[in-house]
Amino acid sequence: MSTVFVQAVVILLREGLEALLVLAALAAYLVKAGARDRLIELYTGAALALIASLITAWAFQVFNNGAHNDLIEAFVILAAAALMLYVSGWLLLRQHPQAWQQYLKTKADTAIERRTGLAVGALAFFAVFREGAETVLFIYALATTSGGFRFEIISGLIVAALALLVLFFIINVVAKRIPLRSLFIVTSAFLFVMAIKMVGDAIQEFQEQQLVSYTEFVLGKWLDAIGFNPTLEAFSAQAAIVLLAGSTAWIMFRNQRMSGTDAMSSG
Repeated sequence: MSTVFVQAVVILLREGLEALLVLAALAAYLVKAGARDRLIELYTGAALALIASLITAWAFQVFNNGAHNDLIEAFVILAAAALMLYVSGWLLLRQHPQAWQQYLKTKADTAIERRTGLAVGALAFFAVFREGAETVLFIYALATTSGGFRFEIISGLIVAALALLVLFFIINVVAKRIPLRSLFIVTSAFLFVMAIKMVGDAIQEFQEQQLVSYTEFVLGKWLDAIGFNPTLEAFSAQAAIVLLAGSTAWIMFRNQRMSGTDAMSSG
């Protein structure tokens, strides 16, 4: 087994796994929630992202000598994080059976339906696009340094792609066995954690451009070990988002409980 083969496998698995997990979680949620028709938006967004990734990688190669732009990547990451936070909150607010039933009653409203479909498609697009262009550039660089797109590279990419497909299938099979409310909560939590991580990744891109300071955090080694930005700047931004999201969720759930109590009293 050649080193080039292993590198090709690792590149595609490393870059594709995060996007795959997002797509699998959303696909499982849509199927379980009876919104299978929304899968077309999900997969369309992912397919467009793959096309955009190839175009972007080509543009970087032609106009920027193959070097990726940290600022563009930072803003793409922030856009993906914002969408993940939105969908995470949307799922969390509808995890209660009564809230979900109320949503189903209003689903006939085409404006709401379109916004939901657009959010799903956009999230799939940014989740895949964030990794796609970088993957193409890494593979191109590997091919350049190893004598072209040899059999080892192509076979490595095929093996990695098959592994991702198997993982996607396994995740969806497991998710179908999870109760709907649990799936809502798990998917919401997963997207929230991914969004928090992406905020740290975006700050790292700004730090590499020296637009944001870099201060070692006391828990830096532990954060770095689990793939998070190990700096005080990233941790502060992430903590602020967690506190804001937690406070907002608490207020909304409190209002829902008060509304339910008032409804029962009037009834």
